[in-house]
Amino acid sequence: MKKQDFLFVFVLIVIFLPFFVSDAVYDWYKSFNATHGMVMSFLKFGVLATLGEMLGLRISAGIYNRKGFGVLSRAVVWGILGMGINMAMIVFSKGVPQFMEYMGMADASVIINGGFCLDKLWIALAISVAMNTIFAPVFMTFHKITDTHILDCGGSLRSLITPIPMTRIITHLNWDAQWNFVFKKTIPFFWYPAHTITFLLPGEVRVLFAAILGVVLGVLLAIAARMK
Repeated sequence: MKKQDFLFVFVLIVIFLPFFVSDAVYDWYKSFNATHGMVMSFLKFGVLATLGEMLGLRISAGIYNRKGFGVLSRAVVWGILGMGINMAMIVFSKGVPQFMEYMGMADASVIINGGFCLDKLWIALAISVAMNTIFAPVFMTFHKITDTHILDCGGSLRSLITPIPMTRIITHLNWDAQWNFVFKKTIPFFWYPAHTITFLLPGEVRVLFAAILGVVLGVLLAIAARMK
């Protein structure tokens, strides 16, 4: 194992080990997460999703970082996007069960917060499909725009305060790949089932699991890129 690989694994162990060896740390996490959910969303996505992108770069290019990649800028952007994801998860996890009750399914809001059953699986799937169909395409496109902007700024932190040239970036996006791969393949074949699992989990771990899914997707995309 190379030194950079060892350091990467060490960072992951440092992040996750306390949750498995200390009840006090896990209890603190649940308490802080309950009272400062948006702060935790920023930290979870800022750290984990960025590590996922670094791991994807390691798989595709053999390195975790390179000039212009902009690790710190990506971490800040991911943190902000993570807060948006948390908001979306709250909106859809509350709103979809209420809509299902409006459409005639009794007690959907109670079932989704109860024990596992087929009705809960169906509701979780409905939440995932609604969120990933309505929210995800806008989110993914904006994320692609911010990635492009960071690269255009050479990975510098000034990308965080430099106005994004929306018209130019949107005009030059690879819409064929965005539609035919990102929207038509990753959403139905990865995000629908993955976030169904997310909404079957207790509320306090959903955002953390969603951030971990970002790491998994980064790895899968990197592997797919190497197979082309």
